[in-house]
Amino acid sequence: MMDLSAAALFFCLCLFFISFIFFRSLPSPPTKNSCPHSYPIIGNLIALLRNRHRFHDWIADMLSTTPSLTLQVNTFLNASHGVCTANPLNVNHLLVSNFPNYIKGSRIHDVLHELLGDGIFNVDGHLWTVQRKISSHEFNTKSLKHFISDTVQSELSTRLIPFLSSACENNQVIDLQDVLRKVMFDNICNLAFGADPACLSSEAVGENSLNLSFVQAFDDAVEISTSRYLLPIHVIWKIKRFFNIGSEKRLKEAIGIINEYANMIIKSKEDQIGSGDCGNLDLLSRFMSSSSNFGLGFDDQEHKRKFLRDIVISFILAGKDTTSTALTWFFWLMAGNPRCEGLILAELSEAAPAPATSPVIFSYDDLKGLNYLHAAISESLRLFPPVPIDSRLAVDDDILPDGTQVCKGWFADYSAYAIGRMHQVWGPDCREYRPERWLDDDGRFRPSDQFRFPVFHCGPRVCLGKEMAYVQMKSIAASVMREFEIVAVDGGGCAGKMAVPPYTPSIVLKMRGGLPVRVKRRRQPNATSGSTSTA
Repeated sequence: MMDLSAAALFFCLCLFFISFIFFRSLPSPPTKNSCPHSYPIIGNLIALLRNRHRFHDWIADMLSTTPSLTLQVNTFLNASHGVCTANPLNVNHLLVSNFPNYIKGSRIHDVLHELLGDGIFNVDGHLWTVQRKISSHEFNTKSLKHFISDTVQSELSTRLIPFLSSACENNQVIDLQDVLRKVMFDNICNLAFGADPACLSSEAVGENSLNLSFVQAFDDAVEISTSRYLLPIHVIWKIKRFFNIGSEKRLKEAIGIINEYANMIIKSKEDQIGSGDCGNLDLLSRFMSSSSNFGLGFDDQEHKRKFLRDIVISFILAGKDTTSTALTWFFWLMAGNPRCEGLILAELSEAAPAPATSPVIFSYDDLKGLNYLHAAISESLRLFPPVPIDSRLAVDDDILPDGTQVCKGWFADYSAYAIGRMHQVWGPDCREYRPERWLDDDGRFRPSDQFRFPVFHCGPRVCLGKEMAYVQMKSIAASVMREFEIVAVDGGGCAGKMAVPPYTPSIVLKMRGGLPVRVKRRRQPNATSGSTSTA
């Protein structure tokens, strides 16, 4: 191992000096909106290392000091150049007006390839277009929208509410973030694959062990893949991958578990379709039957399974991590904002006023009328977007609407996290949690301009599951809040804690250390009369 480490160090030193000589000969990029704390040769390396733990707030702080909410960034050794923006006009330009010029490109594809492969979130061109067309058709079907509503309601009544009731009776501290990711994993597997992992169920212990192993491997793979992206020198992770050491060794092991699980799902679905059972409306079945209709040919069965594997993983990333993360921050904010919590409870009581001894599960139609809850969730998403930053690669030279130059091959990032904290965009109270900003004078929900609120992205790549995500979040939030009070151990997202939010720098804005909570029942059944009373 010492010989191996010495060889790796020697290789890095050689690469350093070669890169230094090469990049010194390159012309300097434009200096308009230059990044603060950026220096020749080392770029912003020192500031990045100092602020790695608060990466998104660091970016927001820097962007807020610029006149156009845009920065030009030079990385270590000038290895790459790019811009980062929180300007809605620039977001419109990147994602809509000049969409063909800004692609995912190799910068993102290389970092996430082991995890996402050639799934819809990691590709451009024909492969993206085909997947988008199939997904667009399926996500727009009315039956699918009701199917997800039914799936969520079943998970609530048979799994989540009983689990929280047990935690309440035992006065148990639980990690709500972990609970929610298991719930959403169950939901996305039911919706996408017609499978029920039952992660919150005590049944089928052996299967649960396999499912939970996959969930842990998936989380590890997301975390390690993100760490690649945040490294100041990308060659480091490539060297570690070549020698199969450290985090790259763990990633390889995690990907092995992920592939095994995905292939098991695909094989099960192939057997089901082969036996003539085509009754399920899950998305994987729709993809398997629709792909041939869109001119997507496969060299062999292995090639087709690789394509389906990438789809499976993309569905899980979209359905498990983003929605569970959004709900985690929402419940954290509710625990720290009792006024908003009270207004939601009043709205829920009005929607389902009759007292009941059993938990209230809101229907699809009930959820549409919950305007304040919709506003409260949207305000949580504004401040804590599940995907806090997104990146593109410039195909050709360009000039953004604010006058910032972008050269061919530069990265172009936009930070949804930072946009939600810009007073030029959201006003002087932009860092406050205030759901009322989403309501009109009559108390009805008023959507924001999509470029001020790019949480679900915009343009041709806008999130197809936006409405479904809201259905899931509103359904879970309404049923849980009507039945229980969620008490955060840390006191919740009050103004003081929101100034230093406890997140991990990752592809998805997960809460650092989870969300430890106690659960208190709001309504106690009366044993003699069967009526309910407030606890």
